[in-house]
Amino acid sequence: MHNSLNVLITGATSGIGEALVNHYANENYRVTACGRNQEKLSQLQNITQLGLAFDVNNEKDIGLAAAQVDYIDILILNAGDCRYITNPMAFDSNLFEDIINTNLVSLGKLIKHFLPKVKKGGQVVFISSSATIVPFPQAEAYGASKAGMDYLANSLRLDLVDHQIDVTLVHPGFVRTPLTAVNHFNMPFIIDADDAAARIFNGIKARKAYLHFPKRLTLTLKFMSLLPRKVWQHIILKDTNSRETIK
Repeated sequence: MHNSLNVLITGATSGIGEALVNHYANENYRVTACGRNQEKLSQLQNITQLGLAFDVNNEKDIGLAAAQVDYIDILILNAGDCRYITNPMAFDSNLFEDIINTNLVSLGKLIKHFLPKVKKGGQVVFISSSATIVPFPQAEAYGASKAGMDYLANSLRLDLVDHQIDVTLVHPGFVRTPLTAVNHFNMPFIIDADDAAARIFNGIKARKAYLHFPKRLTLTLKFMSLLPRKVWQHIILKDTNSRETIK
């Protein structure tokens, strides 16, 4: 039984976040679900101890939400967005800024207010993306934000050693979520959100520093990253066809 352990999950009202809420609740953890969708948070209230409605870009609301939390054993930073730069010659700087703010800058606000709530011996989990293993077309905004998250997680891990708080960085491949539902390209080895949640849960429980899946995809990408640039660039541009990208 883990009913004395508190897990807080951002981006909890859809996709991987919602699947994580259900998985942790089924494992008898005390779940705090965070998201913008108040209606969905209300639907989850029968399996959560607390629902906190806020936008990750609004620090005032984050602070008010954090004030309602006594302590956290596992902090899962999962909230994020994905949109593409479809024309590099008409670079959408507003879209770029929005994605960087939502996926990366917001983490500073969340860490500021929620990390002090994490108990000694606790964990902080960053849900990043396997898109950071090699560059992909049209992913200038999304990939840059997730690459920044990777560095943040790996750096924070070093600074939290003295505080006895572990950091787990997660690189999922393609997962069936509302974000990937709009993709009109082949998504190899795609898995369901429930499958992703189970893998993440097990990785966190094992206190892994780094977790990537499905390995048929992530190991392929890691191998490609070792090839000469011209080789993997040719493979990616050929396989992505219309210059779409991974998420």
